[in-house]
Amino acid sequence: MNPSAPTPPGVDPQRALALARDVLAHEARAIDALAGRLSDAFVAAVRLLHACRGRVVVSGIGKSGHIARKLAATLASTGTPAFFVHPAEAQHGDLGMITPDDVVVMLSNSGETDELVTLVPHVRRQGAAIVAITGQGQSSLAQAAQVHLDAGVDAEACPLGLAPTASTTAALALGDALALALLDARGFSAEDFARSHPGGTLGRRLLTRVSDVMRSGDALPIVASGATLAEAIVAMSRGGMGMAVVVDPDRRVLGIYTDGDLRRTVHRINDMGSTPVDEVMTRHPRTIGADRLAVDCVEIMERTPKVSQLLVVDDSGRLAGALHLHDLFRARIV
Repeated sequence: MNPSAPTPPGVDPQRALALARDVLAHEARAIDALAGRLSDAFVAAVRLLHACRGRVVVSGIGKSGHIARKLAATLASTGTPAFFVHPAEAQHGDLGMITPDDVVVMLSNSGETDELVTLVPHVRRQGAAIVAITGQGQSSLAQAAQVHLDAGVDAEACPLGLAPTASTTAALALGDALALALLDARGFSAEDFARSHPGGTLGRRLLTRVSDVMRSGDALPIVASGATLAEAIVAMSRGGMGMAVVVDPDRRVLGIYTDGDLRRTVHRINDMGSTPVDEVMTRHPRTIGADRLAVDCVEIMERTPKVSQLLVVDDSGRLAGALHLHDLFRARIV
């Protein structure tokens, strides 16, 4: 350590908070100014990307490269097939990923990034169109592109005026605006989004059907109408769902006997071996169809106090399955 170097000032809470607020305000102003400058060029970019028959190829280097990767990911997850290509790697073989049907989106604050400027003639030879997102309208990239989007900022939020901050935030916001304008133009829906995110919470909630999580077959605790309460309790214990379903000979649901019913009736039953379950069961239990979304079960249970099981029936009221709240937890629907 150099003994003559100045001692770092350390963290001054007031100074840190003041600087943070100034950075956020500075970047908010940059985005606000960007919104005011949107023009026909933005519409042209949306139309060009919407008409793209191939893929949207997004490229950038350094901090702009990180923003480019995020833009490619956002486009891909919102209905516009896209991927990121590193401009240096493109000059060493990855250019073969680009086809005449593609549109290449290049991000560079200066618009003079060597790796991107060098790439332009090669992309043109491939026959792909170019959209440039830069902070300089007279830059090489801006002039070479079919469409130029102005993401310029007056100054960076960095107190040294050096680190890319406001400029990358502006490019990020402009990329999001582009992706979501395309989402809207494509009529991309929440279900479409879920199909792109099957492992996420939204995907599970919008794609998982009751039939995917319900128990069926031998796992169902079933007793026939006329069975004794003792037989129902045995079925309930064996099924592990806290209930037994009472059905007629055609398997149509007549009622349900739950552990809650047992607690409410045990004190007034003299002989469980002779009492018919039909006399103490709950008639007209809550049911749902197998094709319904599993998340609908959560809504039904929340709307009906103390209900933690649902019976799954077909159009004729025949028992097809059953599920417990715990099944929804295991499927991570709740």
